[in-house]
Amino acid sequence: MHVCVLGAGIVGLATAWQLNRQGFQVSVIDRAAPGAGASGGNGAQLSYSYVQPLADPSIWKQLPRLLLSPSSPLKLRPQLDPLQWRWALAFLAACNARTSHASTASLLALAARSRAAFEAMRADVAPDCDFSATGKLVLYAGAASLAGAQRQLELQRAMGSQQRLVTADECIAIEPALASYQARIAGAVHTPSECAADCLKVCTELLRVLRARGVRFMLDTEITGFDARAGRVAAVHAAAGDVEADAFVMALGTASHRLGRQLGAYLPVYPLKGYSITVEVDPAPDAAPRVSVTDSARKVVFARIGSRLRVAGMAELVGHDASIPAQRIEALAEATRAVFPRAGRLDALQPWTGMRPATPTGVPIVGRLAGAPSNMVFNTGHGALGFTLAFGSAERAAELIRPG
Repeated sequence: MHVCVLGAGIVGLATAWQLNRQGFQVSVIDRAAPGAGASGGNGAQLSYSYVQPLADPSIWKQLPRLLLSPSSPLKLRPQLDPLQWRWALAFLAACNARTSHASTASLLALAARSRAAFEAMRADVAPDCDFSATGKLVLYAGAASLAGAQRQLELQRAMGSQQRLVTADECIAIEPALASYQARIAGAVHTPSECAADCLKVCTELLRVLRARGVRFMLDTEITGFDARAGRVAAVHAAAGDVEADAFVMALGTASHRLGRQLGAYLPVYPLKGYSITVEVDPAPDAAPRVSVTDSARKVVFARIGSRLRVAGMAELVGHDASIPAQRIEALAEATRAVFPRAGRLDALQPWTGMRPATPTGVPIVGRLAGAPSNMVFNTGHGALGFTLAFGSAERAAELIRPG
């Protein structure tokens, strides 16, 4: 059985790996190189146990800042785009406790599955990807935010997550590189089991191994449409010619909405723009962190990947604008100077931006959709958790394709 995977980001490549190991004939099509989209410069954290969705009741108090402040780490800028308005209204409707709890449960279940599948991939492929399992600290600056973290922790603990609240002193014991920032820490959530890796290196390694195993890659190839007949897709129209297959998986990130519409399906997937910088770390002891750190007030994450520190953040609902404003990169540099002033030189930051494909609830779309061809499985909408959830959602997608 031949399966064609549309998309060569981490979600598409994880799906191709899963299908290949199950014995399917696999082709992969993408308009760019593997990991060139939202996967390449992401935050590098594998957050299997701390998955608080962005759609949360606390958003309502933040709305004026989201709409008006130029420096807010979360930004909403209305466009003349019906999809943005439809997505934003659905997002606001999801900002309630009931939906947030249900989304948390769904994300944690998928994340647990993804952890096991990622470990299976590591055992199979042995990728050189700067993997580490040093845990994560999520820092909180005040009593109110810490109380909110306590509620989320208790919710996640009931769902099987192993984590605890720690004091500022305990934060420094866990990650000594935070010593100069201690006065700004009211407390933190510590999750010892969290991991980090270079997602782009994982993508590159999967490409190498899958090619050697016979997976066909059509890269730098634009997908222009579909040959759909009698409720099924017969072929994908691509710049290099039509590609026929028995089944298809759409893992095209933010392009999924546009191409899904061609198949009669509505996918509530919209770009949530993020930024990152990558810093070569100072090798001195305790200069740069070993533990992954999230500063919740700044909405910035820090992850050690080998001899580099990935600093990523921001969430902007601003359409498909791929520009990199200098002030956003400076905000990440300033966050690095504030939290880890000795981490490394900030004169070569390797700025990056990516369009995270987000659903209003934060839960990805994995499966078939009403109105779409029966042999098209969708695997998209992972938002900021694409790397974390990729291998679990790949398993789900493969299950839906497997005959019988």
